[in-house]
Amino acid sequence: MGRVLNSRRVTLIAAALVFLFAGCLPLCSMLISSLRVDGHFSLRNFEDVFGSIRIWTLFGNSIALASLATIVAGGLGVFLGMLLGKTDLPVRTGLVVLFSLPLLLPPYVLAIGWFEILGRGGLLAQLVNPSWAEISSRWLFGMPGAVLVLGTAFMPAVLLLTLTYLAGVDPSLEEAARLSSGWPVVLNRITVPLITPGILLSLVLVFLLSMGELGAPSFLRVSVFPVASFTQSAAFYNFGAATAAAVPLIGVVLLGLFISERMLHNKAYSFRWSVQQNPNRVKLAKTTSVVLLAVIALAVLLVGMPLVGVLWRGASSAALADAIERAGASAARSLVYATISATMLCLIGFLLAYIVHRRLAASFWLDALTLFLFTLPGGIIGIGLIGLWNRPSTNWMYASAAVLIVGFIAQYTALGMRILLAGLSQLPMSLEEAAEVAGASWFRRVFAILVPLLRPSVLAAWGVTFIFCTRDLSLPLLLAPPGGDTLTARTMTLMANGSSELVAALSLLSIALAVTPFGLLAVAWRLWSKPA
Repeated sequence: MGRVLNSRRVTLIAAALVFLFAGCLPLCSMLISSLRVDGHFSLRNFEDVFGSIRIWTLFGNSIALASLATIVAGGLGVFLGMLLGKTDLPVRTGLVVLFSLPLLLPPYVLAIGWFEILGRGGLLAQLVNPSWAEISSRWLFGMPGAVLVLGTAFMPAVLLLTLTYLAGVDPSLEEAARLSSGWPVVLNRITVPLITPGILLSLVLVFLLSMGELGAPSFLRVSVFPVASFTQSAAFYNFGAATAAAVPLIGVVLLGLFISERMLHNKAYSFRWSVQQNPNRVKLAKTTSVVLLAVIALAVLLVGMPLVGVLWRGASSAALADAIERAGASAARSLVYATISATMLCLIGFLLAYIVHRRLAASFWLDALTLFLFTLPGGIIGIGLIGLWNRPSTNWMYASAAVLIVGFIAQYTALGMRILLAGLSQLPMSLEEAAEVAGASWFRRVFAILVPLLRPSVLAAWGVTFIFCTRDLSLPLLLAPPGGDTLTARTMTLMANGSSELVAALSLLSIALAVTPFGLLAVAWRLWSKPA
């Protein structure tokens, strides 16, 4: 028994140390470097940053943009979540998939799509009136356009979390309330209060993700706070100043996580894999057709329009050939990096999920740290990794793609861990206990019992982390080795001097990259489902 416990303990401790090595060590390194100037302790970096009016102007812009984007994403996401999760509207699953598509793409792809619709030379100018396009272009390149893009990009997070918490509501509570009240009262007094923590959590996440977004605001010429930290590191190589500029963002992230923790109070949660499971649904009756048409029209507007814009400008054979010639290798590297990273994230995520699910030592702090690093802007993690590894003795690491994969592990472990934790929460602990009594080793219990039962969760965790690794922009811009950039980094580079056709074609490559994991997961499912 001691040997079994030791093998489990060593494996779990190793997984925790790998995560801490990837995420905490760089942050500690960047904090130390920010407090040293010319080899001595100094607060000059912080004095320069916090004394700059421009820094606080950028910070105010980011707060305003994140707040407005959260309002848009929250309003749309909760409304659609309630409609698709609590009514008998037809084709609900298809609509959820359609509205979730923006989550697969880098936000700047949506910005490019809207530019091809509303820009001066866009589809609106071609089909209607060039003067209208002048007005719409001025509107797009500013705060309203950035709010539209980020609100649409992060709305699926609110939608999916609303559906998740709706699926967790005890149907008997609604049924009891329905005996004396109609659906409006039941939703207002029973359903909505029960899912409010999940909704608030989704709003906090959207706000934090919007605060750290760099690509879409830069394309739409909106000056935001992440630019300050990114510029100090990428342009001036002043990592102490870059760290000081990142402190306000770290403070916002910590505040957001504190608020979410106070709201959730360690409430249990679990994921359901279908929007069809809750039997208590509001009957739309005669309004079904009208509501369905309105929802489809909203999907066409928010999701279809930017995709149409990208297709309209970039689907020519010449543009696609040019894009493949100039960025095909970058797309291939994105697939390789994301495949390796997603596989490692599944392994580390499973082991950390096991620690949290079994409530082992330091499980609370590991869980909180993974969420903190996920909501932290990628540029901050990248700066920490550069400061840690950009040394003569560790140049073998810094000059390779390994440092980028470490960055992905630090940033996205929370995703794989949370999905696998949800799967573990639906398995009775008695399964492992029975196998332990029968004499099975811990590795055998894990890989012969738990992992096969968690097959949907494992594949979902791999697919989600793969997508987030391919859509990431900040980490590749900072960490990709020379000649080893990803598609997102190459696209941002070519935006400055590439033609509209080329940029749109590169966006189509990003879309193709986003749907790639579905084919890989289908093959994996078929292979995994074959009887031994």
